[in-house]
Amino acid sequence: METEFDHDPVAMILGLKDIRKAARNYETFSSNAPFRVPIPSEESLRSVRQFPIESDPPEHTEYREIVEPIFNRPNQPDYQKRITKIIEALVIPCMETDSFDAINDFALPLQSRALALLLNVPEEESELWIKWGVHVLREGDGSSKGREMEDYCKHAFLKSSEWGDDNLFSILNHASFQGRFLTDDEKLGFANLAFAGGRDTVINTLCVVLAHFADNNHDFVRLSEEPELINCAGEEFIRFATPLTHIGRKCPIDSDVHGVEVKANQLISLSWASANFDESVFLNPEIIKIDRKPNPHVAFGNGPHNCLGAPHARLLIRKFISVLIQKVSKVSLLACEPKIEKTKDYQRVNGYEHLKLCFFGK
Repeated sequence: METEFDHDPVAMILGLKDIRKAARNYETFSSNAPFRVPIPSEESLRSVRQFPIESDPPEHTEYREIVEPIFNRPNQPDYQKRITKIIEALVIPCMETDSFDAINDFALPLQSRALALLLNVPEEESELWIKWGVHVLREGDGSSKGREMEDYCKHAFLKSSEWGDDNLFSILNHASFQGRFLTDDEKLGFANLAFAGGRDTVINTLCVVLAHFADNNHDFVRLSEEPELINCAGEEFIRFATPLTHIGRKCPIDSDVHGVEVKANQLISLSWASANFDESVFLNPEIIKIDRKPNPHVAFGNGPHNCLGAPHARLLIRKFISVLIQKVSKVSLLACEPKIEKTKDYQRVNGYEHLKLCFFGK
């Protein structure tokens, strides 16, 4: 399939098998495309290349190794307990009101406070991040918010020692790459991705979970009775939501992409959403099946660029479901407006513009 983004033709790879193969073939489908890996592109929204996502091996491997210890923190038992407390601190107030805004009262604060834990900075820093909205680069005036976010990061690198040596900013300040310290732009590129990359994706997935429980109370009851299904259900919600529709890759040379001629330096799309609804792999993909197995989705990408934040996102979704089934007896939908992602050749629901709910406590 071929479509158009930013007034340029873009060939789209759609099937799960083809997506997995292409995601591993960085020589033909390169990530060395600053500002163009996201679709649409972000030249006007940020000033620096994002690392490690906009680079290829072997450089990508070296860049990734710098921050992998940070993104492996969700595997630690103490971290998991602290995530649970953050979730409980947001669920309980929502239970005490007749209605709440699932995005602004719950999902956005949860994403930001959990990110503060991941980056190992004081939780109060997240109060500023919440004001950036669901997508710091694309919601509203993305260019000005993007500058605000980058200015914040520059200041954070200067004051990071006040937060200790084990936070993202201090680690990047002291990190080396190929025998030298990281440049200011490289450090900012890492931070830029940390704030922009796992933001709306997590928020949209949390809202998909809530909306599903409101419309399908039988699944909520089943998870309450069979909590051993939580991990399985988490993967299914992530597959179904697939909040990142697709990602760009650049063809370094003229290429044939499933019958579409792609000129050198043109983009192609790896369509995660299409792959996750591939009917040859997923039975009834349009239906959320909380016990779906196997579930070989690619919502976190595939190959060397598999999402660094995947352990954190998985933990957040699983702990959220766990807290919810322990404390809430029912989720009630009061009002909603789906967010429709529209392009020249397709459209899909990708989260919610508004989602108003009510929790009934146990």
